[in-house]
Amino acid sequence: MEYLWAPWRMEYIRVAKPEGCILCDKPKEDKDELNHILYRGKWNFVMMNNFPYNPGHLMVAPYRHVAGLEELPKRELHEHADIMTQCIEVLKQTFKPAGFNLGINMGSVAGAGIADHVHSHIVPRWHGDTNFMPVIGCTRVIPEAVRETYRKLKAEF
Repeated sequence: MEYLWAPWRMEYIRVAKPEGCILCDKPKEDKDELNHILYRGKWNFVMMNNFPYNPGHLMVAPYRHVAGLEELPKRELHEHADIMTQCIEVLKQTFKPAGFNLGINMGSVAGAGIADHVHSHIVPRWHGDTNFMPVIGCTRVIPEAVRETYRKLKAEF
């Protein structure tokens, strides 16, 4: 059996969780920069992850509070996919990653941190972005502040 250690995620696990659903509440506020909302479509929006696996870790979510992709009408699902593609293009242009991890965790048993509001993750990857620090030093090196990454990406959206 192999183990995947991600000790830097403890900050996310320990942080006090707000009441309600952040994927519903944050887009309703008029604070896109503070909430790291980069782009708003008709049915979906792009928000940066405050606890990123890598710089530029983005989430695409529908405005509607639904638990699964199958609950979205085709027009909302298609826009979701189109926005994911746009995110990839912006990340390529801005940060020139070597690849991407794309993921959707539906249900808490599948690892969803916000199990009742479906969203997609887009994580840019670079050669050597996983090194000895997480394994030996129990430390995740994120070489750029989330706010600085937001500033760079916002200009491209």
